[in-house]
Amino acid sequence: MNTQSGSSHRHRVAADGAAARIFMAFLATAGLFYANIMPAIVDGLIEGLGFSVQDAGFVGSANVYGAAVGALIIVFMIRRISWRPTAYTLLCALISMDLLSMLVASPNIMIAARFLHGMFGGALVGVGFAVIARASNPDRTFGVLLVVQFGLGGLGNLFLPRLVPIFGTEALFLSLIAFSLLTLCMVPFLAEYPVRKPEVRAAGEYAVRVAMRPLLLTLLAIFLFQAANMGLFAFIIGLAREASLELDFITLTLALSGWVGIVGALLVVVLHTQFGRTRPLAIALLLTMGGFWALHFSANATLFLVANCLMGITWAFIIPYLLGLAADFDKTGQMAALGGFASKMGLASGPLVGGLLLGDNENYGLLINVGIVVLVASMLAGVAPALRQDRITKKERALAQAS
Repeated sequence: MNTQSGSSHRHRVAADGAAARIFMAFLATAGLFYANIMPAIVDGLIEGLGFSVQDAGFVGSANVYGAAVGALIIVFMIRRISWRPTAYTLLCALISMDLLSMLVASPNIMIAARFLHGMFGGALVGVGFAVIARASNPDRTFGVLLVVQFGLGGLGNLFLPRLVPIFGTEALFLSLIAFSLLTLCMVPFLAEYPVRKPEVRAAGEYAVRVAMRPLLLTLLAIFLFQAANMGLFAFIIGLAREASLELDFITLTLALSGWVGIVGALLVVVLHTQFGRTRPLAIALLLTMGGFWALHFSANATLFLVANCLMGITWAFIIPYLLGLAADFDKTGQMAALGGFASKMGLASGPLVGGLLLGDNENYGLLINVGIVVLVASMLAGVAPALRQDRITKKERALAQAS
């Protein structure tokens, strides 16, 4: 029996090594990769299937609202389930739903199909987030996750809008299937990552209490930040078309913003919490607001390119810090999964509200201004819990040095 166990673990990567962080990043990305290519999907549904702007936005929102439901369900199950068989099952379900979506041409049926797809995907992301929280330095793994998302998302946004007119919307769903298959090949090589028991108090009881007010503020900050960004990002191709920019330039800009955004994720990996979280978050959020405002002048191609690249960097920089902040509230992975739920609710609400704000007249100026206001609210919500965690981290480091 021990021999079989040793054989099954022989080819697994080091639990906290670089390969493990990459594989965990793919696992946590596979269920929500469509969010990284949301502009391509929304534009592809409009151009390839003739969906209206509102219908395409509703499809995107349904996909992520389904993910939010799946993520919420997994929050209450994550401590009791075996994560590896669950991941296999959910990846196979995602592939099946993407194959089914290739046969759908009706907006209403597509909305329902993508909602169900999102439920499986959201549950998978929750599993991935929990596994990340059980490994060491979750901030760094979330940084690697953003490298994967922005790097491959850039490729998707570069090529998929050009492939849809040739191959139809099947190109969108085949790309998602390919990502799921690749992830399916990685899962067997990950370590076990069992649930960690909370720290034991002197009385012998587990310290499971969570500071609810800072946690709720952190979840609110995540929700608002993701809603503001995805609300604009989902319609960025339409905004650029409205500004009379050419499709080749638009797709190249989106690809570059994704690839340059990797810099933001790498900064998280390198800096970790060396300078705390409060100051980096505040500075990055202010820069994001500046990028939003610059999009009022998208007719200037250079300014459109610079603004998108700036927002790509700050998006990839901010969200790992916020998700890492949520993960710090417990060591079982439950709060990390809850942070994933808040993230998905924001990603889902953005395109829904964005489509409503645009309306038939496609008022992109209103969409930009509302996004800036939401970013301000996100910064106000995130400052207090970040300050609290910075103080706790400072005390822990002081105690470690004293001992």
